[in-house]
Amino acid sequence: MSVIQPPQRPLQQFFRSGPMPCPYLPGRVERKLFTRLIGPYATEVNSTLSRAGFRRSHDIVYRPVCPNCQACVPVRVPVADFIPTRSQRRVLKLNAGLTLAERPAYATSEQYRLFSLYQNSRHGDSDMARMAMGDFAAMVDEGRADTNLLEARDERGQLVGCMLTDRLSDGYSAVYSFYDAAQDRHSLGTFMILGLIERARLAGMPYVYLGYWIAHSRKMAYKAKFHPLECLGEDGWHPAEIPPGGDEE
Repeated sequence: MSVIQPPQRPLQQFFRSGPMPCPYLPGRVERKLFTRLIGPYATEVNSTLSRAGFRRSHDIVYRPVCPNCQACVPVRVPVADFIPTRSQRRVLKLNAGLTLAERPAYATSEQYRLFSLYQNSRHGDSDMARMAMGDFAAMVDEGRADTNLLEARDERGQLVGCMLTDRLSDGYSAVYSFYDAAQDRHSLGTFMILGLIERARLAGMPYVYLGYWIAHSRKMAYKAKFHPLECLGEDGWHPAEIPPGGDEE
């Protein structure tokens, strides 16, 4: 009697990028360890690597392996311990008229218009500011791994914020967000992260992954506003000793 062996899972191949200028810290060199999310195991691989400090962009998951630099610190919010600060409660009150709803991860022209306005306002000198509709659609559509879009709309139904999210085995990953930058006082970026934390709480998910915190980068300082935070070090995840961050999102 023959025994049919179960199909073996293919090995995950990893690659290292060449040196590039660091987009966050002037004068430093960036290199990344990365792999592609393809096939039936994409969601599982994304969850496993997220716990190991990787981030997803399109169908690539990556982690910095920069020479002589460890400035990028993976951080996540332990949902059960999170309590909004006084400032964050004001943000929730200020945006009480907005609705947050999950949508399938398909790019729309409405989202692209908001994305373009956001990039031109906040990151006009970046490559993302030059993305056409096809490029934006690729960012949303490629590498789906239990991926959705969290949309924020006002009372008129107008789209004012959007966050691309991945559902992991132990929480949510905030992949990328953009919003109406003209509404600075509404702190829409903070509002959407708070909404994602609440969704994780309702779903019984323990963590929300926010990507990398970088001490000397204003672009990344806002992540330190979400306390408590955990960061990934040589001995695994542990409570982060990070001072409260700034407001850039």
